[in-house]
Amino acid sequence: MVRGRIVAESLRPGAALVVPGLEATRVSRVSVSAPAAGQPPIWTLLDVTAPDERAEELAAALSAALAADGGWYADFRVGAAHVVVFAGRIFRYEVGDAAGREQAVAYGRSVGVPEAQLDWGP
Repeated sequence: MVRGRIVAESLRPGAALVVPGLEATRVSRVSVSAPAAGQPPIWTLLDVTAPDERAEELAAALSAALAADGGWYADFRVGAAHVVVFAGRIFRYEVGDAAGREQAVAYGRSVGVPEAQLDWGP
């Protein structure tokens, strides 16, 4: 089962995520202590699940829907893989693959993701 989190404010205006089987399992609001430039101080978090066979479709839909400005990304786990998605860019690496994780982290830094937000797991 795909399990991940999407920040609603990270989606471009007019964007829609349409992935068969994608379900919201929890919706919450949080205050962010150090948002990046252009990010609001309060976020709406959408915890989602989807069937494993929808992982690539979800990654592509997120890559197309995420705002390119503001250091936004979304991530999810599918099986033993961690998928980190930015606007126009997708990273997929096995959990525990330090080199794969570092590639995603380095890209995140390059597009303005604050250091405190580069906290996704191994």
